[in-house]
Amino acid sequence: MKFKAIKGHQGIGMEVKDVTYVETARWGKHRGWRYVLGLAVIFFVGLVVGGIATPRIAFLFGGQEGFAAFNRLDYAAFGPVGGFVAVTAIFPFFLAGILIAVTLVHRRHPRTLITARERISWRRVGQGFVAWFVPFWLIAGLGQYFFYPDTFSFNFDLATFALFVPLALVFTAIQTTTEELFFRGYIMQGASIVWANRVFLALVPATIFALAHLLNPEASAGGWLTVFFNYFLAPGLVWTVVSLIDGTTELAIGAHFANNIGGSLLVGVAGNAVNAPTLFTVSKFHATYTALSMLVVVPVFLAIAYKVFKSDEASEPVFLNARIGRR
Repeated sequence: MKFKAIKGHQGIGMEVKDVTYVETARWGKHRGWRYVLGLAVIFFVGLVVGGIATPRIAFLFGGQEGFAAFNRLDYAAFGPVGGFVAVTAIFPFFLAGILIAVTLVHRRHPRTLITARERISWRRVGQGFVAWFVPFWLIAGLGQYFFYPDTFSFNFDLATFALFVPLALVFTAIQTTTEELFFRGYIMQGASIVWANRVFLALVPATIFALAHLLNPEASAGGWLTVFFNYFLAPGLVWTVVSLIDGTTELAIGAHFANNIGGSLLVGVAGNAVNAPTLFTVSKFHATYTALSMLVVVPVFLAIAYKVFKSDEASEPVFLNARIGRR
């Protein structure tokens, strides 16, 4: 599969063709120590500042009992809506840390974590959403009903669902975008400073992405098969490769949102990391089926993304005032 790139401009009056978002890492200040400092900033804001703030958010939901429940990781005590917010409330802080690191430490626009263009193509983000949502939730999600109908239950509550939908859209978008900006954006760009080999660049974020999700209950329930297929191969490696192919993370951002919003609104698994008030609940996680379904989902995703939809041509060129160099 051919690797493409986005045409852009780098520096003042100096045109550089075939610039991908990965190469924009060199548009700002990019010495190795800055990536170490950037990671420290991201984890400080996300874990320390967020760790101080999120229990206070839990207190607003449930008072002193909510504060105590949050400290013992008993998210079920907040109910399905409050529990979802309690789990995902940490991500705005991680997002803030990423934006601070890129802007202040590396002195470049946060948009360069997504694209080398002047503007983000929301059309391509939408295409990524459709390309993943359709095959994944038809095959890996509702497709399970034909094999395991007894494990499905319909639990629609109009009042709860109406309250939950806007919260799910906002917090899921923040969560998935934050993860994309970090794994396939910041980590990928940092790895490119070490070695620009495309195989290396594909493996590093995919491996770290899989390792970061090992604590999810479904990962431990499914064992190595689930970890390999559902985290490392798809979406970890697949979304990383398509980001390298596109030269942007737009497709991956849309696909990641499609993956998680379906798990928040359509089909949930009992005992999952986030127990949201989904339309359907599966009483048992079918690890083998979910993993093997990726063998069908991934080719269909790629076919929709690159055959049904066409990737955008380069839009307006990028102009950066910062000089290039190791500073």
